[in-house]
Amino acid sequence: MGGEDLLEVSNLETHFFSYRGVVKAVDGVFFDMKKGESLGLVGETGSGKSVTALSIMRLVPPPGKIVGGEVIFQGENLLEKSEEEMRRIRGKRISMIFQDPMTSLNPVFRVGEQLAEVFIQHQKLDKKEAEKKSVDLLRSVGIPDPDRRAKQFPHQLSGGMRQRAMIAMALASRPDLLIADEPTTALDVTIQAQILELIKELRREVGTSMLLITHNLGVVAETCDRIAIMYAGGIIELAKAVNLFKNPLHPYTQGLLDCIPRIDAPKKRLAVISGLVPDLIQPPPGCRFHPRCESASDRCRTEKPYLIDIGGGHWVACGRNAEDAGKP
Repeated sequence: MGGEDLLEVSNLETHFFSYRGVVKAVDGVFFDMKKGESLGLVGETGSGKSVTALSIMRLVPPPGKIVGGEVIFQGENLLEKSEEEMRRIRGKRISMIFQDPMTSLNPVFRVGEQLAEVFIQHQKLDKKEAEKKSVDLLRSVGIPDPDRRAKQFPHQLSGGMRQRAMIAMALASRPDLLIADEPTTALDVTIQAQILELIKELRREVGTSMLLITHNLGVVAETCDRIAIMYAGGIIELAKAVNLFKNPLHPYTQGLLDCIPRIDAPKKRLAVISGLVPDLIQPPPGCRFHPRCESASDRCRTEKPYLIDIGGGHWVACGRNAEDAGKP
């Protein structure tokens, strides 16, 4: 893992303005990434993971709006860029693999044409050379008979092939940062393993950093250097992968890990995190997890906890841990 700063997200806030009120989907998110690093962003559905990724890319759909914070990428604040400048950054310096390749690939253009467009736009190749490189790229991601597949439309490819084509498109211009948003969600277990291995191999070859968004702790354990746990719009724990699994500090992280079946304890009853994710229009005061936390104190119900470094780059937003560390 490199030591050079690549991305720094500070106090990012993205809200959705609905008829019911303001949904604070991302509410004060902090994290950073180094060059060559892979960071896993983990949380249950509705925690704000995908909105965080879309905010970095400046692709938040209406009625959503980035209302605060900074996204510093290679020394530049992306939130201050014009749309024209962002178009030059997207696909070239930052690429994204979306959850569903069927909605991300254009159904009326052939797969090879869509890949070729990346080379034409970002590398200024002529059409013939771009089409040749597209076929080579499909071959590199393990798609059989790439010449024929390049001439087909997205609906003619299987789910696994479409996802491979999306990965090829995302890595075509050798970006500095790859954002992978649940890249294996719609695939069966065997294909999931193949896709994750493919992403790891291509990252090693290209040297790309990766922000992997998922709800699957098993996936990040195999893929990521560090893990950030997200809950109700904020990061509540951030640590090296090995440290987070060995010594989870936040009650929510502990609950997530207790929900995973263990091979060494097959008869152990799986834990359940009681309660529901809070309404992000009217979140609870204090710690947003306190209504579901068995060890919540009066302080947890009134004071919002902020990320503090417990030591060794292990950050946690929990009043209990702040007290243990002697922090205010």
